[in-house]
Amino acid sequence: MAGHSKWSKIKRKKAANDAKRGANFTKLLKEVQVAAKMGGADVSGNPRLKVAVQIAKSNSVPNDNIERAINKGAGNLDGVDYEDVVYEGYGPGGIAILVQTLTENRNRTVAEVRHAFTKYGGSLGSTNSVAYQFQERGVFTIARELVSEEELFECIIEAGAEDLKEDGDVWEVQCDPTQFGAVRDAIEQLGHEFEGELIPIPDNSIQVSGKEAESLLKLLEVLEDLDDVQRVVANFELDEGELERISAA
Repeated sequence: MAGHSKWSKIKRKKAANDAKRGANFTKLLKEVQVAAKMGGADVSGNPRLKVAVQIAKSNSVPNDNIERAINKGAGNLDGVDYEDVVYEGYGPGGIAILVQTLTENRNRTVAEVRHAFTKYGGSLGSTNSVAYQFQERGVFTIARELVSEEELFECIIEAGAEDLKEDGDVWEVQCDPTQFGAVRDAIEQLGHEFEGELIPIPDNSIQVSGKEAESLLKLLEVLEDLDDVQRVVANFELDEGELERISAA
């Protein structure tokens, strides 16, 4: 299975506890705040803010928290001044990794990211060293037990979705970023819980196994857990059996 799907599956397992859920809320609200700062508090006139709010709502972030983050970004409330920084590098097995961050202290963030890469057999690269290998996509996941493939397909196809596939215990829907809002609204009408986000998807993937796979997953986990990191994506393939083996270790 492709790395972005496999890593998403791992993160879903990790996010089962309240602490992880709270950390995810914080990261989503950071994006809302930065989007409001860069393009203003009017959701209808700020495409980045519109998507950030849609993603936050898709992940059950309370509306009051979203409004507060918008006001902080717009300067109506006191808040920390964050900026976008993307780090690129290679992990074990030559796997390309993108690390998207929002930080108020670049020196701290780059030190933490570099330390993680170095500790787990990777190396931090320069700007555009790996970014060209990824294309941004809208990705939604919904539990398979909640909806049939036929019902979901009929719901999303007219909204502009381009792909629907099974990923273990969930359905994964992909779309062009410009159709994110329309597809989200269509899925929301089904009345079930789901998650949605904009993710850089790799054009090609590399198979990993054994010690390289173990080190890679540890690196991704450590990066994901850094406070300033919003998202980590990588271009790897991992067999289901390998995932089960590593998870049981």
